[in-house]
Amino acid sequence: MNLRRIDASAIVPLGEYGKQRGERRKRMAEIKKDRRLEVGPFATFYFENYETMLHQVHEMLFIEKGGAEQLPDELSAYNPLIPQGRELVATVMFEIDDPVRRARVLAELGGIENTAFVRVGGETVRGVPEDDQERSREDGKASSVQFIRFPFTPAAIAAFKSGAGDVIVGFDHPNYGHMAMMPAAVRKALAADFD
Repeated sequence: MNLRRIDASAIVPLGEYGKQRGERRKRMAEIKKDRRLEVGPFATFYFENYETMLHQVHEMLFIEKGGAEQLPDELSAYNPLIPQGRELVATVMFEIDDPVRRARVLAELGGIENTAFVRVGGETVRGVPEDDQERSREDGKASSVQFIRFPFTPAAIAAFKSGAGDVIVGFDHPNYGHMAMMPAAVRKALAADFD
């Protein structure tokens, strides 16, 4: 099975998925806990892989009930977020409950999708935002959800997988210059995303 791309044969029929959903969601919560990292007061990086995207496709099909006609759209939306062996891919969410505060903070974060990085082994891997749509509006307001790919060099992959030194994830945006050290459990889980 190719774990770099979801195809229609991997999709469980809706009725069967409904019966398994509780157990699948519990298992996914376990997987995701070692694939997330909070950076600063508002941003959380959710590092994606085949399993997280397969779960997301199933959830979208289950919730929206669009059937076979919906499946191609979901596959084209979520397959690009599966890392291809030389990268990490993150959904970055700016989670601010209060709508007034959220609007104010996001208004100051235009372009943040271009300032994400992962630093490992003395190398800084710059994030590349998905270009499926503009993530900062012309008025400078950032989207609360960003999809960012981190293309690693062979040396950065080796440093990441070695477990030596620290892995730092952050932003160098003038209004959100926050960083966080990646915990060992997260680093170990993400190391499996590389070939």
